[in-house]
Order: sequence, then structure tokens, then C-alpha cells
Amino acid sequence: MPPKRARSVSAGNELSGITKRPRITSFAPRKVATAQNAAAVDADQPMHKLLEAVKNQSKTVKNGDAVVYWMRMADLRISDNHALSLASAQAKKEEIPLIVLFVISPQDYKAHDRGPRRIDFTLRNLAMIRNSLAELNIPLYTSTHNVRKTLPAAVLSLMQDWKCTNIYGNIEYEVDELRRDMEVCALAKSKGVRANFVHNKCIIEPGVVTTKENKAYSVYSPYQRKWISILNDNQDQYLTEYPDPHPNVDGIREDTELSKLFECEVPKFVPGFEMEDNDKQTMATVWPAGEEVALQILNHFLHTKSRTSQMGAANPVAEGAESSDKASRIMKYGQDRDNADRDTTSRLSPYLSAGVISIRECVRATLKLQKSKKVDGSRDTGVGRWIQELAWRDFYTGVLAFFPRVSMGRPYLEKFAAVEWEAHQEAGAGGGDVGKGYNDDDPDPVGQREDAEVLKRWKEGMTGVPVVDAAMRCIRQMGWVHNRFRMITAMYLTKDLMIDWRVGERYFMENLIDGDLASNNGGWQWSASTGVDPCPYFRIFNPYSQSIKVDPTGDFIREFVPELSKLRGPGKVGKVLFEKFSGYITKFMIDLHNPSASVASKLGYPHPIISHEEGRQRALERFKNAGAATK
Repeated sequence: MPPKRARSVSAGNELSGITKRPRITSFAPRKVATAQNAAAVDADQPMHKLLEAVKNQSKTVKNGDAVVYWMRMADLRISDNHALSLASAQAKKEEIPLIVLFVISPQDYKAHDRGPRRIDFTLRNLAMIRNSLAELNIPLYTSTHNVRKTLPAAVLSLMQDWKCTNIYGNIEYEVDELRRDMEVCALAKSKGVRANFVHNKCIIEPGVVTTKENKAYSVYSPYQRKWISILNDNQDQYLTEYPDPHPNVDGIREDTELSKLFECEVPKFVPGFEMEDNDKQTMATVWPAGEEVALQILNHFLHTKSRTSQMGAANPVAEGAESSDKASRIMKYGQDRDNADRDTTSRLSPYLSAGVISIRECVRATLKLQKSKKVDGSRDTGVGRWIQELAWRDFYTGVLAFFPRVSMGRPYLEKFAAVEWEAHQEAGAGGGDVGKGYNDDDPDPVGQREDAEVLKRWKEGMTGVPVVDAAMRCIRQMGWVHNRFRMITAMYLTKDLMIDWRVGERYFMENLIDGDLASNNGGWQWSASTGVDPCPYFRIFNPYSQSIKVDPTGDFIREFVPELSKLRGPGKVGKVLFEKFSGYITKFMIDLHNPSASVASKLGYPHPIISHEEGRQRALERFKNAGAATK
């Protein structure tokens, strides 16, 4: 049936379908909270406060003229979308239209170090969603709001313009977003609107998998064991697919005001986050948008063999993959996942981080593959090891929710806040002494000023350590590198170079297309030994031995470090010998993995910034002293 009343959009409402250049140049949010402020937030967790605010919303509100679903950056899909499904059911029940809203918030992107690649991926997916929703007579209204503090009021203003009394959204677990939605709840309640925020990101939402003392886990292994048990005992609750949205009636196209919403197009870029044309083209090839593509990538992972042709910047669903259920990538995931010379991983991380594919769909697909009624979470199978990786996503999201300090720039292990880091910025670039501890009066102690030479070399892949340089150049080219290489490069930065983990965390968020605060922070704090369930500070990766483990043929290094393309590695036989007879490590440390000074000079490849042993000893001393100083 047609909407009930005509509507008008307030001319003073800053939310509009026209993208304006955001005034973000003077916006400089503090990246690192004080220890006191972080502890206060930990003690009064925003997620609990949001859930309580949602619970205390008005049980009944007057029927409106439409229902709004507020889409966020982490749920860019139509299928299996919790809040969208609920909003659609509400609209159908009241026989009124459904409107989908997406807010572009440049200040939020800057605050969270969102890079142009992630923003471009978001916009490309939104454009496809807009077309799919239009086929259901559902408008997608993409809007830009330039001042993040006033965003809740602007959204509620739109609700009043459209005469909506119900708004739905999926929960985002970062501190700022939880606080924003708490404010939305308060404003909504005062204006006769009901705000409905629900869990959707995780397989099992934060707060379900807890210890016997009903506390959040800070160690993964016991968390994962309980997680898989709860999941298998409650599959109907955690794996059931949410229904697709119902179409709006044709009458919405005839409504004077709502019909205009269909004219709102998704912008091609957000000012301040533009991409160079060649990079934009590469990202579109390597990471094509859309739910259909994401499902194809999942299908390739489940049913085809890995290929050396997919090692670098290639279309993830390119033709030519050999079908095999017994020797597919997921079946060999347990043994091959760290190999860098072909596509041994799923490459779904950008689609999971942006919510283009449901993490629940990934689990359901493994049940179909194994023809099993029980989710495999063991370490003994490829499927089980991959399911464990999905559980890590839930685990780190729970950490973000229950230990919010980690999204405030603080280490989970506060004792390591006293670690002395090396200066990572040019002298005289502004701010405090970033190499000798941080001043609480400095608004941005991690800093985004001019990089010092050592940090520049790490970012550019010019450290003189081939495996590190190959990984960093892969990030620059693909906007992605697989997890083992993230660990190697992160530990090299934080232990060998002794540069603050938050500097690397920011760089990854700015350049990775799959940047997700929970997983990225968890990975960096693991490598830096400052987080939950971290690598012990005295366990420091040897980048050269790691290189042989993950790239024994040397193909990955040769692909991304062409200066070394004529050198050879030990190969797979050398890898086996290395693993069995580690005492003979020097025999296989041939030039590709650890070029001699003479070879490096001849090929124009840089010498190492620091010897691994020197860096290791410095790190051991500083971490040990930092821990002792706070006992």
C-alpha cells in the first residue's frame, strides 16, 4: 500500500545525498588515551551500556510512515543480515516502506585510520547493493555527514523528516561507535522513536562464551574449546540464516518524497580519501565487489586446488582452477596455510571484514562440504583449522567489547606501556619526544608527522630483510598479505626495530583493504607481546628462518623483490632439512633469504637496518626492564 503521508526533507539537515568535501583537515582526534581514562572505560563497558539502552527503549511507539535500516561499514550485504531482516519484517507488519540508510562519515574514517582502499571497496559494494535493493523497490539513501559528534542528531532528524518511528542497525563494537549508538538511543527515546541495535558481526556474539566466573576470556585456546561446544549445541540459534528483506510495494515509486530517494547515487569517491587511477584499477581486479563474488571466492576455497598463478595481484575467481574436494585449498589448509607461493588461504578477509559475506554462511558451507551435522573445530583437519581462524575473529571482537582499552590505543598488558620505543619520526617534526616515552599532553603520541628514515624503509619494503620487504611491497601492491607475513613484519617492526606497535597498526589500517580494528589490533598486540594471549616478549621471530618456512622456493620473494629475482632459495627439500636439522641453518641461509653484503651491493639491494641478534637483545632488555619497573 502507498505510504500514508507526504514528507519533506529539512533543508537544514546536513545529511544529504550530495557528497560534500569534508572539513577534516583540522580534525585531530587523540589516538592514545591515558591509562586512567582507559581503565575507567574498561570498568564501565560501553557495550553493556548500549545493550541496556536498547532494552530500555519504548516497548511501543506510534506507527510511522516507514522503517529505517541503518547499514554500517561491516555489514555490506543484503542476505543473512540480522538488522536488515528485522527492519523488513517490521515494515511488512506495519504495511509501510523500508528505507536503507548509509552514512559516509569522513571524520570517523580519519579517527579509525580508514584508508582510501577500504573506502573505495565500501563504495563499490554500496553501488551494487543500491541496484539490488532497487529491484525490491527499496531505496538506498547514501549520505555524507561531516561532523561526527552531531551525527546521531542528524540521523534522528532524518527519521523525523521521513516520519519513521523504528530504526534498526547492527552493533559496531568500537568505543566511539558504541557511544554514538547510545546517544542515538537516548535521542530516539525522547522523540518517540525506537532504536533497535542487534548483534550480527560474529558467529557467537560477545558475552556468550565466558569463563566459569562469567568473565570474558583473554586466552584463545579455552575460549575456542567452549566456543565450538556452544556452537554445536545451539546451531539453530547461531547458524540459522536470517530471511532476505521483503520487497516494498510499487506505491513507494509514486510517493512524492520517498520516490526521490531512489535518485540518490553512491559517490565514486569520498573527498580526502581519493585513490590513484592505477591503484583503483588494481583493487577492482584483485578485490571485485559484491555478494556473488564473495560466494564464488568461498566456493573456490572449498572446491578447487591452490595455484601458483594466484600468488600475487590476481583476480581471485579467475578461470583455470582445478576442481577437487579431497585436495581443495580448505582440505589442505592445515598443512599449506603458511605457504606463500600460491593461494593457500581463502582470501575472504576483505569480504568478511566488510560484511559482504556472512561469517555464518562460511560455517554453514563447511557443514555441507563435510556432509556433517557437527561443525569441525579441530586442529587435525584443514576445515577445523579454518574454523578456528573464524573463531579468532569472534575472540578478538569480544576483546574489543570487554576490554575497550584496546580500541583506545592502550596495551592490554598495561605494564608494557613503559616500554621504551625508538623514535619513529623526524626530529623537529612537532609533538613530544616520541622515542623516550609519551607525554599525556601530546594529543597524538603515536604521531602522523614525517616518518624517520628507519620507518620509511619498513613501509617501503627496503629493510634489507627479503621476507619483510616482500611482504611490505605486497601490501603496497595488493592492499593485502596473508597472516603469517603480517606476523613476521609486525614482529620485525616491534622487536628488531623497536618501533611502537601502534605505528604499525595505523599503517596496516591505512593500507589494507581488509582493515578491521579488532583483528588488526589483536594481531599487532600479539606480535608486540602487549595484548591478550600474546606471543611472550622473549619469543622473537628470526625473520630469516621464518622466510625459509613460509617461502622455501623463494617465489614470493622473487615476485615482490625483483632485485633478488635471479637468486635461488633452498627449495622444499631444503625446508625439510632445515626443519629437521635446525643446527645447520647457515647451510641454507643462501643469498635469497639473507643476501650477503657483497651480493646486496651488487644487486642494488639495501643492507639490513640492524642485525637480527642486535635487535633481539635490545628488545629483550627493554621488555624485561619495562615489566620489572611496574611490578
